Amino acid sequence: MIEIERVRAALTKRPRFADRVFTEEERRYCFSRPNPAQHFAARFAGKEAVGKAIGCGVEFMWRDIEIAGRPKPSVTLSGKVAELAERFGAGDIDLSMTHSKGMAAAVAIVQPRGNRAPSGQAVS
Repeated sequence: MIEIERVRAALTKRPRFADRVFTEEERRYCFSRPNPAQHFAARFAGKEAVGKAIGCGVEFMWRDIEIAGRPKPSVTLSGKVAELAERFGAGDIDLSMTHSKGMAAAVAIVQPRGNRAPSGQAVS
């Protein structure tokens, strides 16, 4: 969860913030929206949620997690995060992002590799 104003301030005061944290595709999408800070904040929360769900916390390169698409976002891993996901046995990643006027939040669920559940059903 993150405050949208915090992300808006980072976008304004730190010009390299968007380039350092978000992939080209993420920047293209977010800047195309009427309120880019909302979408950047949701993706920031999504990246944090994915990193924590995989087990690497937030000790990763931000651009190693790419969140694209809507209404159901897809997650693509690369670099160090992809290596950690492989080592930890991570499989499919489900991500839900949301935002209100002031906050953005995300929840990520990582299925164990090779243990696919039918859509909408939990893996036991």
